[in-house]
Amino acid sequence: MKRTLMMGLAVLTIGSAAPLFAADGYFDWLGNRIDRRLDARGDRFNDRLDGRGDRINDRLDARGDRIDERLDARGDRINDRLDNRAEKAQAEGKSKLAERLDRRGDRIDARLDRRGDSIENHLDRRGNRFERYYDRAGDRINNRLDRRDWQRRHYRFGR
Repeated sequence: MKRTLMMGLAVLTIGSAAPLFAADGYFDWLGNRIDRRLDARGDRFNDRLDGRGDRINDRLDARGDRIDERLDARGDRINDRLDNRAEKAQAEGKSKLAERLDRRGDRIDARLDRRGDSIENHLDRRGNRFERYYDRAGDRINNRLDRRDWQRRHYRFGR
């Protein structure tokens, strides 16, 4: 008897609650709520991945700048040393030696500048690769969340 009474009350409760959920607008409200949750989740993923890509890119840019400054300083030291030797040679009347030393200092300085630029460009490309990777990962997550939203709207609730 007790069991039958409990089952009867359960059926009565379900029967009275079903029209409430079937009322117009309930599933629209639920769908909008789910849409907002999925959009917010996708935005959080995107923001986190963009931040990670920016941090990596900034770190690689700083590394490239440090390397470039170090190579510039090295080139300046070498060029100054060769300029001093060229001035000394010029004072002693050895003009051809002075010209050769000047050209050599300029060549070494130019080579170190090109090397620094090459390293900096390599690190920039690497940073850009990381950023593109994280952007694509964020897009994949957004697409997946959008597909889940589309499937929910078209299959689960029969719209």
